[in-house]
Amino acid sequence: MAKHKSAEKRIRQTLKRTAINRARMSRVRTFVKKVEAAIETGDKDAALSAFRLAQPELHRAVTKGVLHKNTVSRKLSRLATRINAL
Repeated sequence: MAKHKSAEKRIRQTLKRTAINRARMSRVRTFVKKVEAAIETGDKDAALSAFRLAQPELHRAVTKGVLHKNTVSRKLSRLATRINAL
């Protein structure tokens, strides 16, 4: 257990940051699942609209440091490819 004041503060900060990052990742996963569900139904318009809503959420995860930019780029590219194949 932490003994110094600064170490105790870092523990508090880490707990807060972890909760925030978990919420962000959960939000990203939800948006991606919505796109994938729309792709599974075969409805291109619904998939495209879900994709357009998911894009800014994924990019926000990059700016907040939750995901790496190449990871988001890869995910978006793969989703777009699947939508275009419909």
